[in-house]
Order: sequence, then C-alpha cells, then structure tokens
Amino acid sequence: MDRFINNLRVLWRADSAIADIRLRHALARSGFNAAAALIALFGLLMLELAAYFALLQVWGAIASAVTLGLINFAVAGILFLIASRQKPGRELELANEIHNSAMQALQADARLLQSEVAAFGNAVKHPMDSALGALPTLIVPLASVLINTLKKPKSEAK
Repeated sequence: MDRFINNLRVLWRADSAIADIRLRHALARSGFNAAAALIALFGLLMLELAAYFALLQVWGAIASAVTLGLINFAVAGILFLIASRQKPGRELELANEIHNSAMQALQADARLLQSEVAAFGNAVKHPMDSALGALPTLIVPLASVLINTLKKPKSEAK
C-alpha cells in the first residue's frame, strides 16, 4: 500500500511539473507574440508612414495603401510562424518520462491490489477452500509442536 501511495505522489508531482512547464511555455510564447506584435506595430507605423509618402508620389494613394497592407500581412505571418515553432525543451520530455513510469508502476500496483482483493473475496466466499489451502503451511509448525510435546520426559508431563 505504501508503494501505491508513493507512486500516486510521484504521478501527482510529475503531472504538476508538466502543467507548470506547459503554463510557463505558453506564457513565454504569448509574451513573445505580444512583444513582437507591439514592436511590429510601432515600427510598421513609422515605416508605413514613410513608405506611403514615398509611394504616393509614384503610384497614387490607393495602390500605395494596398501594397503596404500586403507587406504588413506578410510580416505578421512570419512573426506568428516563428512564435509557433518554439519548443518547450528537454524538461517537458523528462517530466513526461517520469509521468509514464509512475503510471506503469501504479497500474502494476493496481493489478496486484486487484488480485489481493479477489483472493480475499474468494476466501470470504469459500472459507473451507482457503483453510485447506493454508493447511500445508500450518502442518509443519503443528507437527513440530506435537513432536516436542511427545518427546518431553514423563516427569515434566505431570
């Protein structure tokens, strides 16, 4: 039973470590996304303003705005692609290995506990079969007590 509780503790710690790692990864990833979006916004506003005034002289107002809008979408797509390719690292892999090991140990303990409960249930349902099954283990101690009793001198027996 102690192994079972210990394995439950290990599983709990592994799951909480996995959740913590995933949360930190998600926060860092969203922080990078937000920072990239903010910097891109300020930078693009300035560059767009300059590019708009430059293109306005060559193409006109509508063509200049459309060109700059398409460039903005391309830059945003590249930033989101970079953010989506970040990996959580080795620590998540290690936490998953510990989790899998704890799950296997818990399953083995659960199978052992299930067989013990089934054996106990069988002993309760069929007490004579259980007593007859335990008879060989009781015969040797009872026989040794009987032999020692028979070996006692007659003076001690009275």
